[in-house]
This record gives sequence, C-alpha cells and structure tokens, in this order.
Amino acid sequence: MVEENSESPQYQKMDFGPALMWTYQVNDAKKTPDWNIAQKGINVRLDPGQGGVSKGHAWMVYDEDTMRVAAAYSGDSFVDWRGIAFDGSHGTHTSISGDIAFEMPDAPAWQHPRKQSWEDQRIIGRDGRRFGPLPRDWVHYKGLYYHGDKVVVKYTVGENHFLEHPSILDYGDAPVFVRSFELLSSKDRLVARVAPDRSDLAVWIQGSDTVGLQRSEGFVEMVVEPSQRKRQWHLLVARLDEPSLRGLAGVVQEVDFSQLTGGGPPRFGQKVITTQVERGDDQSAFAVDVLPAPDASANPWESWMRLGGFDFDPDHPDRAAVCTWMGDVWLVEGVGLEASELKWRRICSGLFQPLGLKIHRGKIYVTCRDQIARLHDLNGDDEIDYVESFNNDAQVTEHFHEFAMGLQVDPKGDFYYAKSARHAKTALVPHHGTLLRVSADGTRTDIVANGFRAANGVCLNPDGSWIVTDQEGHWNPKNRINYVREGGFYGNMFGYHEVKDSSDDAMEQPLCWITNAFDRSPAELLWVNEKAQWGPLNGVLLNLSYGYGKIYTVPHEFIEGQAQGGMCALPMKAFPTGVMRGRFHPVNGQLYTAGMFAWAGNQQQAGGFYRVRYTGKPAHVPLSMQATTRGVRVTFSDPLDASFVEAVDHYQVEIWDLKRTANYGSKHYNQRPLKIESVDLQRDDRTLMIEMPDIQPTWGMEIRCTLKGLGEAEPVERIIHHSIHRLGNGLF
Repeated sequence: MVEENSESPQYQKMDFGPALMWTYQVNDAKKTPDWNIAQKGINVRLDPGQGGVSKGHAWMVYDEDTMRVAAAYSGDSFVDWRGIAFDGSHGTHTSISGDIAFEMPDAPAWQHPRKQSWEDQRIIGRDGRRFGPLPRDWVHYKGLYYHGDKVVVKYTVGENHFLEHPSILDYGDAPVFVRSFELLSSKDRLVARVAPDRSDLAVWIQGSDTVGLQRSEGFVEMVVEPSQRKRQWHLLVARLDEPSLRGLAGVVQEVDFSQLTGGGPPRFGQKVITTQVERGDDQSAFAVDVLPAPDASANPWESWMRLGGFDFDPDHPDRAAVCTWMGDVWLVEGVGLEASELKWRRICSGLFQPLGLKIHRGKIYVTCRDQIARLHDLNGDDEIDYVESFNNDAQVTEHFHEFAMGLQVDPKGDFYYAKSARHAKTALVPHHGTLLRVSADGTRTDIVANGFRAANGVCLNPDGSWIVTDQEGHWNPKNRINYVREGGFYGNMFGYHEVKDSSDDAMEQPLCWITNAFDRSPAELLWVNEKAQWGPLNGVLLNLSYGYGKIYTVPHEFIEGQAQGGMCALPMKAFPTGVMRGRFHPVNGQLYTAGMFAWAGNQQQAGGFYRVRYTGKPAHVPLSMQATTRGVRVTFSDPLDASFVEAVDHYQVEIWDLKRTANYGSKHYNQRPLKIESVDLQRDDRTLMIEMPDIQPTWGMEIRCTLKGLGEAEPVERIIHHSIHRLGNGLF
C-alpha cells in the first residue's frame, strides 16, 4: 500500500468505499504488447480493513460488459493512479498494480446458454477490438449490492439469475480467491470460463454436486448443470497445488445472500457534516450565495468534492442530491432560501466518474461513464444499498477524454446524456461524440445526433428538442452552441459517422461560435423557466461556463430553421470553479449551479455549489436579438436612457472569419470593424436598433456597448459575441 502523508495527492487519500467502478488495464503492458482492459471494471477489495478499496491488499476486477473476472491480484499497491481523474494526465489510463494471480482475456466469460457458442457478439471498434456489452439475452450486468464492506454482483446469463460475492482466504503468500454464487432454478446447462489452464494455478468447486470443472481450449471452465432448486456454491482459485486448495475449501463459509442484498448497516456511519451558507451581497442584480461542500480535509473519507451534477428532491424541496466526479453521491439538506446551514450526508461511493444526476419518480439516476445508475435505499436509512444498472449500453474505451455528461428526462420519461469523442483521435465506437437517448424503461439506447467533440451536458428545450455545447479543437475552430436536429452531424470529422465531406456545408451550423477570450469552455445550457423568480429574464436561455466560471444569456432567433444568436455575460463576479450544471429551484425560483475543475480551465477551485438570486435591480443584459439586412435589433432586460444609448460612439462592432480544418482551433482571420450608421431606442425603452448598412453573415461578431439605464447615474459595459448565418427582413 502506498504510504500516505499530508503531502499525498487527494486521490490517494480518498476512501472510495469497498469497490470502485473504473477502466482498468489488468495485464502488464511492459511484458506484452497487447492490452487487456476491463473498460467497465468493478474493482472489489477482498481483505478486511479500513480505508476502502484503495487501502486493501487483495482485489478482484469484474467486467460489466462480459461478466468475466478480468483479474485477481494482491500486494501493497492498488493501481498506478494514472488517468485524468487521478493525476490529471492526458492520454493515459489506469492499470492495476501488485502481483496478478491470474487474468482472463477480454472475451465472453459465459457460453451463450442457448447457442452453446463463445463467438463474441459485441461491436467491433475501428481498431479491431470489441467494445460495449454482450447482448442482453446472453449476459447482462444488473447491479451491485453493498452491505458494510461486502459487495454482491447481480447479473443474468440468459434467463438465469445470478448473485455473486467475491472474497478471499488469506493463506500466507498465496491468497485464495473465492467466488460465491447463488443461482435460482435453471433450465440451461451453463458453462463459464473462470481461470486460465495453468500448471501453477489450482481451481476447486465447493458446495454443489451439480457444478463441476472441465478444461478446454486453455481455460478452466465451470459447468453448471440444470436444476429446479436454488443452489449456492464456491469457486476457489489460487497459486497452490490442488490438494492444498482442496484442504482449504472446507473453511469457506456459507454466504447469506438474502442478508447481503436486503440493505446493510450504514456504511458512512450516518455522519452529517455541517457547513454554513455564505450569503451574497444584494447590491447588484444578482447575488451569489455560496453553499459550501465539505472540504476534503473536513470529511472522514477525504472525499474530493469535484461536483458533476445535482437535482432537487421534489418531495423534499429543501433537499438536493449531488454527485462528484470521484464517484460519490451526497444528500444536502438546507438548500432553501431561509436556511443558514447545510447538512451534507454521503450516501453512495465508487461510481465511475459521474457527471450528471437527475431525480425522477422518487429515484436518483446518475450518469456514469459505464452506465446510468439508479440508486436504491433498501432499508430507509438514507444510504444506498443497491446501485442498479438502469442502462449499461454505453460503449466505453480507455481514452481519457470520453466523458459522459449531463442527464435530463423528457415528459415521456426518456433520458438524455452526451458522450464525448476521443480528443485528437479517430472515434472507435458509434457512441463517440454523440447525444444519446435512453428509453424510459432503460432497455434501449439510440443516437440522437453525432459529430460532437466534447459536449458538456444537455439542455432539454420546452418543445422537446435539445441544445448541447461543444469545445474548440480539431474540426472545431471555436467553441460552439448547437441546437440539435435529430440525425444531424455537428462537424467533428474524427467522430463515428459516414460523413466524408469535410466542407462546412456538410455539417449543421451552430447557434453561435464562441471565441476563446469570451468563453474558453462552455458547459450546459438551461432555460429560466416561467415559474422562476428572475423577473424579465424568465423564459430566457442561459449558458454556463466551465472555462471562466460565468453565466451568460443566449439571445437568439430562427431564420428558415437555422438558429443563430450570441452570448452576453451576466454582471456578476466569476465563480471560483468551473460551473457546469444548473437547475432552478421548484419552490423559491432561484438558480442553483454546481461545478468543478479538472482539465483546462481558468477557475481552479476543486468544486463548488452556489445559489444565484435575482434581486430585482437592473441587469441590462440582452434577452433577444435579430439580425436583418439593415443591422441588429437587441432587446435588453431593463429600461435604457435614450439620451445616452443613442450615441453611436458608445458602440464598437467587429467581425472576423474562422477556418474549420483538421488543425486544433482557428485564429481570427480578416478581423475588421463594422461601421455603425445609427442607434435608435424603441418605444419600449429596452430595444436598440443598431444600424449597420454593411452587415453580412459572419461566424464571428462582437458588439461592445456602453449603456446607461433609465434614471441611473453610471454607465455599464456589455459585450455580445454572436454569429449570423442568415439575415432577416431589413425593416426594423
């Protein structure tokens, strides 16, 4: 085990619980050129002790896609701690450490129960490897039960329902790895490959006369004969001689699966951590209240509080559920306007980099890289006893950049999240760079649109359509906001699609291109709903910034079906962390935001949770805008002083071109000012007509305004960045 001290990195200090879902390389790449990777690994600690999975000395790694035990190993080191969520490294993935007793190849662990075939039916990636889960009628991972420091894996083989508990017999220098099974009645003869056929490895079955072993094609196979009764047995694997292993088999204890799957004692001791709300100044249009999460050094598990998603509990509006990128889910009491303190309770751990959360019909759903998890408290103690795999269709590779982001539910009950592509590399699987829809019953995943690079979350529009952002990079000259059309292609030629035409006309155009200086990394958008308490901003679209920790209005229009518009920052201080997720409270109508820092961004506090209150004071932000053949019409949130705002010298407009290529991003080409002929304030005292006779469609435009509110003494500056694809009627 890595020796820890106060200088150890946070990821080495953290208690992840008894299991951690992650991508693990399970062989030694130095010894072989072929990687053996459990893309959806469940790494389970087997030995007793405090500190969670990373502080153990023996482990077993399951693979959700194939239901193989990918490896069993022991030693003083859990993993090599490589990967973007651990040491921040790019282009790396995590490998197990220590002494590997055995590993199994990336292939089906169970023979198809009806076809008696081992032929892998997973999709073939563009590199020739297999990815994604096996067909559901073959093998299907169902979920993970927690009971104290023990876990039970639930899965099906055909119509046969398995519960499996991993454990260990500590036998000197040769640990005995134990898999305990429970199976209800089975009509099928089932065969599983459980270990390599090696002379230094012994395998034994204990506890059932209808389960045996055979050797075939380099593997030791477990054969489960049909039976009408419920059975329990144990599989033992160790680097021992067979007589020694057989002699130890009798000490393996029976497993009470009904107890282990019925809800366990509180794993987190029902500890409540209290933090004090830091109420913001009400002197401007928006006040920001800090809702402090427990600092890593102030919570017993040293959880790294990088927040990836949240939602409010509709049955308890003073409560929110929050997930962290490091695998936790917490309940937070006291999120209403009147509370001065928050009570945080950790309720779940060990999830695979969750970056989206939604409470739907009384259950918490979490977007993880491997699955949408549905969380169950089986005994009413406000801790999660069962992490159900609501949907694990996700096609996962080891690439560091393929985050699964956001989670929304439409009125039909379908779920939506965004799956990133592979940074500067060609996509390997169909899910790379997509917006995905999961059916309401969790049994189906469809690709809504593709060609994205790194869409940070999903906005579900009132009409049922979607908006996602994307990040500057190869084939993306700048960041972009995309109104999504089902079946649309959004420009990333490195994505998984059949588009060969790399011209700009072959892709869907964004609502706007966002230059780096304005927002280096946009996150999720959301609508200010009509029940919010945001005055003139009700019904307006907002964008959150991971890169700069800001919130923007997104005034826009549609011309001939094409969305176009821009962004303008709210007049408020930047958050100290990147804000990625936002929701309006169902009762108090104010905006709550959460976020984190991990990869490129300016705001580098680990994470944060905030409430943004509209105070009623003037904001002077654009709510809508239209581009015409004569100029731009912009409607602001608050009345303006005509004697001031109609002066042309209070405005500067610049336009520029971008080039979309296989290179990373684009500089500004042909950047130039645009002449302003006149500025007129309309009768509503909020709408400006900025006349620009030379206006033309452009990917990049900046309007810099110096405004003064009606009856106000001091001017304010507002900057709008936007794109114009088409010009509307020239009449103002």
